[in-house]
Amino acid sequence: MCYSAQVWTSYRSYQRMYGAQVDFPAFLDLFQRRQSGEKILMPKGLTDAFKHGEPESDDEAHCQELVRAYDTAQIPILQEQLFTQRRRLVDAERSLSVKVTKKATEDLRIAPKKISDLMRKLDDLERAESKERDDRIFAGHYCPVLIMDAGGQLIVRPMRFLCRPAGKPAFYDIKYPGTYNARRDSLNGFWKGLFGHTHAVVMASAFYENVKLHRLEKRDLSVDESEQNVILKFIPEGGQPMALASLWSHWTGKDEHDLLSFALITDEPPLEVSDAGHDRCPVPLKAGNIGGWLGAPAATKKDYDEMLEDKERPYYAHLLAA
Repeated sequence: MCYSAQVWTSYRSYQRMYGAQVDFPAFLDLFQRRQSGEKILMPKGLTDAFKHGEPESDDEAHCQELVRAYDTAQIPILQEQLFTQRRRLVDAERSLSVKVTKKATEDLRIAPKKISDLMRKLDDLERAESKERDDRIFAGHYCPVLIMDAGGQLIVRPMRFLCRPAGKPAFYDIKYPGTYNARRDSLNGFWKGLFGHTHAVVMASAFYENVKLHRLEKRDLSVDESEQNVILKFIPEGGQPMALASLWSHWTGKDEHDLLSFALITDEPPLEVSDAGHDRCPVPLKAGNIGGWLGAPAATKKDYDEMLEDKERPYYAHLLAA
């Protein structure tokens, strides 16, 4: 499973590369819902594209206003939380100097991490220079996704990286928490309502996988040894961006907001990925197949399956993720 990926979080990258039009009203809707208190998860790179850019339309300018207002409002909230955790840490240290208690011990363990997390969030809000983590998405995060409309125009829309197929109940997110990936061998089963009908592309520079340490080290577990998980970052040799084949859905519900969401298609891994201890890999499309893939449902499912088979095959180097 590709549980996380380093993707193009700026819609401007898709504009430059593909001449795509941006669905600013869809971005605006997300920012308005977030402003009203709904939990909308977005990587910093997505919001920074609006925060620091030069708007060229009223909708784009409105997006910028909402992003800046949200970030400004978050600063005193985070500062208050930081003050609370620092006080918690001081109280725990003072309490432990007198008597060891379970509460003080737990506070001493938890508070430093919360302080570090809050300081990083504050730094993220105030810095303008980009960092690698700004473009990393996890299940439930929104990012720009490339699709094609019925007229053949390429469109960039924000979608959630956790697909809820149209027509399914909202509890699918909980019942099937792995729907951020669409296994190629289930495209004509679980995903048959989307495969051949609603295709997308997400541009990525790397993907992340959970692997077992003993598998990475190519050994059996020793006696009484527990499995240990490590996270590997896989990067295509040469650093070329990958056009990852995806499926997307426009879900509508009676009492909920419309949801645009997507899943990355995964397949059997190349040797270097399986040797590192993982059994799945995203599918990078060849440049010549991107238009045909996005043109669904213009071709047959057999044609689309051939595009997935005729994929790019870069060598994936890996390293331990920070």
